[in-house]
Amino acid sequence: MTTTDWITDIALLLVVFRQLREGRLDTKSYVIPLGIVAFVAHSYLDTVPTAGNDLVLIGTLVAVGAALGVAGGVYTRIRKVGTHLFIKAGAVSATLWVLGMGARMAFQLWVDHGGADDVARFSVAHQITTGDAWVAAFVLMALTEVVTRLGTIFVRGRMATREQRQPAVTGARAAATADRTV
Repeated sequence: MTTTDWITDIALLLVVFRQLREGRLDTKSYVIPLGIVAFVAHSYLDTVPTAGNDLVLIGTLVAVGAALGVAGGVYTRIRKVGTHLFIKAGAVSATLWVLGMGARMAFQLWVDHGGADDVARFSVAHQITTGDAWVAAFVLMALTEVVTRLGTIFVRGRMATREQRQPAVTGARAAATADRTV
């Protein structure tokens, strides 16, 4: 792994640790992680191979990234105080984030330190045509995890804002509303 690889991986891990402490949900909350994955995609994603079972590998890891991202977004606490939203990553959200980012880092370290032959044998046996397929799969997994997590947080934030704007239904209005829905 290069110094840039280490810095990028650690920066992605630190994004969620920054959210272990409650903070205001603002543009910076979206721009920083998106900027990091945009840099990673620009730096490492030259092509998306489509031969053999490359798309199966890529699709599988993208699906894992989406599942981790949505779950991480669901397990991030969002609350509204006045006109501001605040978020705090819970233990489950942080664990999922570290699991996703850490798995990619561990795989890269393993390949660099003796696992390359095993990956090559697996690739041949499963018709994965090049190392570029692995790179694309892991980069797109990270990108998908970040985008789906932020998307989930965005939707939940909008829902929290909408719920606060709707007035509570009480008394006679509730009875009248219940009568109309039957």
